[in-house]
Amino acid sequence: MHISSGRWAYGMFLAMVTAVLWGILPIKLKQVLATLDPVTVTWYRLFVSGSILLAFLAATRRLPRFNILGKKGIGLLCLAILGLTGNYVLYLMGLNLLSPGTTQLVIQVAPILLLISSIFIFREKFSVGQGAGLTILLLGFGLFFNQRLDELLSSLTAYTTGVITVMLAALVWTFYGLAQKQLLSSWNSLQIMMVIYLACALLLTPWAKPLDVQLLTPVQGWLLLACCLNTLVAYGAFAEALAHWQASRVSAALAITPLVTFASVALAAVWWPAYVQPEQVNGLAYCGAVLVVLGSALTALAPSMMANLRARRARVAVVKAV
Repeated sequence: MHISSGRWAYGMFLAMVTAVLWGILPIKLKQVLATLDPVTVTWYRLFVSGSILLAFLAATRRLPRFNILGKKGIGLLCLAILGLTGNYVLYLMGLNLLSPGTTQLVIQVAPILLLISSIFIFREKFSVGQGAGLTILLLGFGLFFNQRLDELLSSLTAYTTGVITVMLAALVWTFYGLAQKQLLSSWNSLQIMMVIYLACALLLTPWAKPLDVQLLTPVQGWLLLACCLNTLVAYGAFAEALAHWQASRVSAALAITPLVTFASVALAAVWWPAYVQPEQVNGLAYCGAVLVVLGSALTALAPSMMANLRARRARVAVVKAV
């Protein structure tokens, strides 16, 4: 079992870096999607990130060996490839129809779906605290969509289609997450991501239009490059954060990502009004977004909180016995 280094401040800093990078990512992607289609944008992100990882692992002589996977491992790898490909493409299709903030908030259901799936597949426990966190999260979603609940429940508009598409992106990401969790017993995270990124790019090649990159403006070109590097750097910071801080606390810190997106959109709308439009939500919706973040954080932290509480009770019982 992995034990964190104890450098919690460094781990927290890296988790915040990850949250910021993931928070600003949909704003940059939204600008690139004005010219390129979702498949092509996804192809570039995966190909560039996978190629950099390939060069790094080759230089350090840590390329993965496929013979240790076996038939089950190959099946899990294929599931992870299909899951991540679907997640990336569906996420961008949804982002095409929604604002960056709404998209980033809806995708928060992905780790919740992974948690629920793990209960049934890996027989993981679901605590009362996690139930409370899930309840708060659902309440937050209800408040966030308060202006458009009728539209979501009664008609298939572009907005409704966008929300459903991002929900599907979260669902297929769950399959990727479950498969990757199993693959970690054979490969390390960098090896897994290198193979998956390049395989996903290869899978999308027949539908991608790489030459359309010539249609981008210079600003869009730099933003596309930033999106590709964001995928790589943010994941690296996330993996390193897990080495120095407990996974539950890293997950809780990353729950603020939607709030980073909302704040970034507000600032960008002031600084670059020609490119970025402000979020069209009311005060109640912002309160709902905060509740979604709190619910996600509580769901992530609940297991460690309960473990600490049981340990404290055990110490008190020992003291009383003495």
